[in-house]
Amino acid sequence: MVPLIGYVDRFSARPGERIAVKVSSQLDQPYQADLVRIIHGDANPTGPGIKLEEIPAGFAGIYETRFQPIHSGSCAVIAAAKPLALPVACTIVVRLQPWLLDARPQTVLAMDGGPVLSIAAQGASLELGGDRVQIAAPMLKRRWYELRVVADNGRLCLRQTALQRSWGTADSGQAEMTGAFGALGRVAFAAAPTPRPQPHDNPYRAFFNGRLEDPAILGGARYGDTPIEPAAPECLAWWDFSAEIPTDRILDRGPHGLHGALRNLPTRAVRGSRWTGQEPNWRHAPRDYAAIHFHEDDLYDCGWKTDFAIDIPEEMASGVYGVRLRCEEIQDIVPFYVLPPAGAATAPIVFLAPTFTYQIYGNHQRGNVDDAFRARQASWGAYPWNAEQHSEYGASTYNVHPDGSGICFSSQRRPLLTMRPGYITYFDDRGSGLRHFPADTHLIDWLTVKGISFDVITDHDLDREGAALLQSYRAVVTGSHPEYHTPNTLNALQDYISGGGRLAYPGGNGFYWRISTSQAIPDVVEIRRAEGGIRAWASEPGEYYHALDRGYGGLWRRNGRPPQMLCGVGFSAQGLFEGSYYRRMPGAADPRAAWIFDGIDGDIIGDFGLSGGGAAGFELDRADFELGTPPSALILARSEGHQSHFVVVPEELLTHVATLTGESPEALIRADIVYFETTAGGAVFSTGSITFCGSLSHNNYDNDISRMLENVLRRFSRD
Repeated sequence: MVPLIGYVDRFSARPGERIAVKVSSQLDQPYQADLVRIIHGDANPTGPGIKLEEIPAGFAGIYETRFQPIHSGSCAVIAAAKPLALPVACTIVVRLQPWLLDARPQTVLAMDGGPVLSIAAQGASLELGGDRVQIAAPMLKRRWYELRVVADNGRLCLRQTALQRSWGTADSGQAEMTGAFGALGRVAFAAAPTPRPQPHDNPYRAFFNGRLEDPAILGGARYGDTPIEPAAPECLAWWDFSAEIPTDRILDRGPHGLHGALRNLPTRAVRGSRWTGQEPNWRHAPRDYAAIHFHEDDLYDCGWKTDFAIDIPEEMASGVYGVRLRCEEIQDIVPFYVLPPAGAATAPIVFLAPTFTYQIYGNHQRGNVDDAFRARQASWGAYPWNAEQHSEYGASTYNVHPDGSGICFSSQRRPLLTMRPGYITYFDDRGSGLRHFPADTHLIDWLTVKGISFDVITDHDLDREGAALLQSYRAVVTGSHPEYHTPNTLNALQDYISGGGRLAYPGGNGFYWRISTSQAIPDVVEIRRAEGGIRAWASEPGEYYHALDRGYGGLWRRNGRPPQMLCGVGFSAQGLFEGSYYRRMPGAADPRAAWIFDGIDGDIIGDFGLSGGGAAGFELDRADFELGTPPSALILARSEGHQSHFVVVPEELLTHVATLTGESPEALIRADIVYFETTAGGAVFSTGSITFCGSLSHNNYDNDISRMLENVLRRFSRD
């Protein structure tokens, strides 16, 4: 683990509110905590460098070191109010689909003082009172089985039955041992309780990686070859995983109401053994989705205790702040945002921090940390820790679980290493290699240097409060990559623009994926990578609907809301982290937009910058009038000269040479700078490139990219 690290219980707060800070330290001495305002989070020595402003704070001081562990791995836990005596003759049954098979035993079911049912590549096994029996029939990955344990007057029969044809592999079998179940107390599914755990031990171990469905206990010895349907009248307990899918609760449909809860947020709304492909929406056929996918690395809540709290003073200015934790050379800065007072605006412009995108990418493990990367971290004095080296904090939704399934949940109840000033994502030959939070400080620093007054809100705030949060502002400016949005945030932005608001979008690949949140499981976002789009993994067929809000996942474009409908441009092409430049287009001469180019000479714009060496790079958005770019929109500039590794996004392709627009794939590799006005008196300015803001500080903030954005925001900030 990182020797000194923390997280906050919320990303943002208003004056008068409180933020709890949770810290884990493995140091042998106390640490110091204080408050800084984060202005520039790029450690590149060729740029402005890290800029922090120390702020007096009531919590500042010395704190005793305390180690707080992390306990990953998901399971379901049922604790009976009092032990339930089971009959001498009864049957335990469960369906399962293993996704990771090796020699390690993985727990399917464990009863306190009773049987432990496990699986491994060599087959299922049963353990009771120190005795163990193993079925001599291998299991196959991603195939459904029924496991049945029949107790019959001191005799236990374990049976493994394949529910799908195995094409020549004998993957069914049975084994016997002596024993009886006894009373039913605590039951764990997908993990076994750790015997005699020490204070820092994970209370569960031997996690199952795969899907469980319909665990049940029935009265009577149920032999035979027909799979058991747990709704039988003799059912003593039946944990129906198809019930209450949007929650972390487990419902027992048996007569004793032995309900339970999920630990560490395994994945629900996934296909079960009964899925036929006829119904792709779990809401319409929940019994087709009566499975839960458990993983040994699931992590929802670190559960750390609060070390101290930040009471936001009434006079504290809206902005980007950080709790700085220090002990000698070790340092961690945990960011948070301060909003203006409720119902008030203290500036004409508001920066909408794309915290949903930060959370979705949180702890992205990219596999790119090598000697050159580490040498750059050290020589620049950058943030020294990388998510690639610290998987204990949970990975991002751009990674996969050890069993190969995609990570679809991201929680903020854990340290997010990627959300730190000075964090480097890429070894960028031409720039700093920053993404997301530190990259967006290029804009924060520029606004500060230019003296452009601004407030700050976050995606999370906008999701909770809606368009009313924006109404007091003359303009909203986004970050460099506002990729992920809920229906609430997208609706709020659309309502704001439709009502006469002004939007500046100096980024790329924005408003792309639909995500969901839920009050039932707070501080979590969910993504289903359905159908199309550039994806790190693909959702399984039939698993495109979110568990949290029941909505159809995937691209907003697939939901009938292409980004062009909101901001005039949408994702078109992607390459490595390199930038190019824009060339002025005829639309720049239109009187409606000529003011944007005041003070800008020449046709080539932005062939420089701290992000990939150019203002137009990495991920590019273009105008498309068929997809919703307003007919009145002006294309002011267009990028060119992109490197050979750039490719068009897959949703634009019909074949390897044919596109939906009829243009060549190469023609769609471009970023468009677009401007349009609305009938309600509002306006939108979009730059179509993730690397745009990295060019703002070039030449001591005196350059054509800086001038263009300043022209826009100063005009937008006026009445």
